[in-house]
Amino acid sequence: MYNTATLTKRNSKPLNNYMVKEIIEATPQQLLIKIYDFAILNCQRRNLAKTNQAIQELINSLRWEGEDVRQISTGLLRLYQFCQNEMRKKNYDIVYRILSELRESWIKAFNM
Repeated sequence: MYNTATLTKRNSKPLNNYMVKEIIEATPQQLLIKIYDFAILNCQRRNLAKTNQAIQELINSLRWEGEDVRQISTGLLRLYQFCQNEMRKKNYDIVYRILSELRESWIKAFNM
């Protein structure tokens, strides 16, 4: 797990201590929503690199144990890859809509 010293050493810019504490103490569900927030914000800003970086983190977080989980992860993987391709084509509106709807679905699933 990361601590504040590890996070500040990895970056050359000083970090907001409140934000670092919030991330360190976040549940996996809260971290997932934060990644969606980052992806959505950067999609709105039309920042291809940061949006695709966030989507790649979403891909990396997929789990493959069990048939039911594998089916859901496969569907999400396809959506995430579609979003990455659409960002490259500068179809920001569709990516924004998909990511926003997925974020809302996760919030409902987590009862947040």
